[in-house]
Amino acid sequence: MHLIQYRQAMTVVRLGADAPEPTWAVGGPLVSVSRTDDELSVICPTSSLPEPVPGPVEGPFSVVRVAGQLEISQIGSLLRLLKPMADAGIPVLSVSTFDTDWILVPAAKTTNAVSVWRHAGYEITEDAE
Repeated sequence: MHLIQYRQAMTVVRLGADAPEPTWAVGGPLVSVSRTDDELSVICPTSSLPEPVPGPVEGPFSVVRVAGQLEISQIGSLLRLLKPMADAGIPVLSVSTFDTDWILVPAAKTTNAVSVWRHAGYEITEDAE
């Protein structure tokens, strides 16, 4: 499996469940806004955060995605990505889209995570942007 690592620092912000969708969450490579009965979670480039940030923040993270499209019917692809991280004691946050899986790794653990994935047989390239 081929992974693509992005240079853009990412952040996760927690907003209240009744918060409006943020207009400031823009940019690439990933913006994700997820609402539950309890919260509104925002994953976005750190550079797009407003001042002051309107909620608790976690980050910075590096983001890696599976290259190409995954079939939704594929079984175990996310598990195969996450197990080496768990075995190495590296915390991650995962986001799945229609096409692929995205993994956020704490920025301070990125070098170690890339090494672990390479040791597990993954090819990792850096995005050209």
